[in-house]
Amino acid sequence: MVQQIKSTMKIATYNVNGVNGRLKVLLKWLEEATPDIVCLQELKAPQDKFPIKEINDAGYSAIWHGQKQWNGVAILARNMDIEEVTRILPGDDEDVQSRYLEALINGIVIGCLYLPNGNPAPGPKLEYKLKWFERLADRAATLLSLKVPVILIGDYNVMPTELDVYKPEKWVNDALFRPEVRKAFKDIVAQGWTDAIRTLYPDEKIYTFWDYFRNAYERNAGLRIDHFLLSPQIAKKLLSGGVDRHVRGWKKTSDHAPVWIEIDTK
Repeated sequence: MVQQIKSTMKIATYNVNGVNGRLKVLLKWLEEATPDIVCLQELKAPQDKFPIKEINDAGYSAIWHGQKQWNGVAILARNMDIEEVTRILPGDDEDVQSRYLEALINGIVIGCLYLPNGNPAPGPKLEYKLKWFERLADRAATLLSLKVPVILIGDYNVMPTELDVYKPEKWVNDALFRPEVRKAFKDIVAQGWTDAIRTLYPDEKIYTFWDYFRNAYERNAGLRIDHFLLSPQIAKKLLSGGVDRHVRGWKKTSDHAPVWIEIDTK
């Protein structure tokens, strides 16, 4: 495939909450938004059930790491080659959950991730989440040391600050907002990463997830849990970004909305 040279690139992340059940929504959004690179999470599909034909017909190539019933991540690219690097987050040979996929696209390392939820907390699920965070921190440090453009993209299942959650007082004991989880995210950022959306909108309430219950979307009672972390080599090329909030209002849609950034590729 011939690499496409563009002056800007639109990169998106979308937790689809079931790639086959929400396929019409995904394809509609791809046609509307025309992102160049997309990271998908929570495919909820085994490897052989990923809808590759429909994705190809929409103009995208793809690699994916599926899993029956739960988890699953994928990377899509339009008019660009995808060179897979790894589909395993180093650090635990016994971890069989499909939560990480890393690839090289147009000179950029793309890490697509779906971090564990961690609830109920405290308990083994929170411990798994924190250990996963430690492994991600190690991988992030390794990638930074390469001094190349890297973006770690996906559903981190963490609200970094009180600005990122509707009524934070109600979430203090939740695994998405517990102090140790927020610290784990903060420690990764402190390595030298840029939180793209928060950098673009330092003081605004911006949400990427709204629960299906209690009219959360209509009340804008949301959470910001889908993030882009940019290495210094690409942070300086950040142009814009946002949340396609209206997609959350479509019929049979995910409880997440697509989130995107645009970078300068000149």
